[in-house]
Amino acid sequence: MSWPPISVIMPVLNEEKYLRDAVRQILEQDYPGEIEVVLAIGPSQDRTDEVAKAIAAEDPRVKVVPNPTGRTPNALNAAIGASVNEIVARVDGHAMLPSDYLKIAVATLRETGADNVGGIMAAEGHTPFEQAVARAMTSKIGVGNARFHTGGTAGPADTVYLGVFRRSALERVGGYDEAFLRAQDWEMNHRIRSTGGQVWFQPRMRVSYRPRPSLKALARQYYHYGRWRHVVARTHRGTINLRYLAPPVAVVAMALGLVVSPFFWPAILIPGAYLAAILAGSVLTGRGLPAGALVRLPLVYATMHVSWGYGYLTSPKDLGRGGATRL
Repeated sequence: MSWPPISVIMPVLNEEKYLRDAVRQILEQDYPGEIEVVLAIGPSQDRTDEVAKAIAAEDPRVKVVPNPTGRTPNALNAAIGASVNEIVARVDGHAMLPSDYLKIAVATLRETGADNVGGIMAAEGHTPFEQAVARAMTSKIGVGNARFHTGGTAGPADTVYLGVFRRSALERVGGYDEAFLRAQDWEMNHRIRSTGGQVWFQPRMRVSYRPRPSLKALARQYYHYGRWRHVVARTHRGTINLRYLAPPVAVVAMALGLVVSPFFWPAILIPGAYLAAILAGSVLTGRGLPAGALVRLPLVYATMHVSWGYGYLTSPKDLGRGGATRL
């Protein structure tokens, strides 16, 4: 078979330390066709811009475009606009791609006729805390039944991690919606599907991901996930389901239980039942973890659930509509 040229687009901000290795990993892919890399550089606080320009000067396959806003969807659209090939692959600065990633993606696009294919966000931790987060992010207790987190069989999906697209699909939907500072992947994949396209999950496309290194960073990450998932639900009616509603419902139920319990003591059983379920779930899903990671797992689960639920409940109605700059 002939292998079409691919444009790899990367939103880049404060990546001086990792950028050169990230680009090298892409250019050394085991892919028989041509590869170009388009770096959309935001206003970094380190030497990222200098490093990017040096890489582009050394290799004609690399192109640099500015992203004055520093925002991810703007960077992605700028890179798409500067790219030339019919296949467009999104890659993030810290993504560790297997050497056959692009080859599997193009073969899957051809076999399925899909508009976008992507695989697993394979969380891998180094410290005990990161190991606990990685286990939570790959379990149904932590993230529900999202296959790009937990794995599963290949097939149609609502969304996938990163993505390798047909340019025709990106043009059909007008690219990324720049109002979505978060959740822009889910939102655009929804538009691809709603215009007759297909998003395909390919578990062989497994990308290593480094989890957040602290409880504060994890809470902030999931708080914003919840806030922006509510924006998607408001923008695209009918896209919410029980998996997304479970965290906010749990937060409301536990809060009510704590408030009512001084007057009606059985109400304390609500947060108590949640705590018992988290502890039991941690024992079941934490098998094989080092002791330091295992003892942190219940706290990680609770942080993910409560932060996501609280973010969903407190998401401002103007977020994504004139309130897009509010983080």
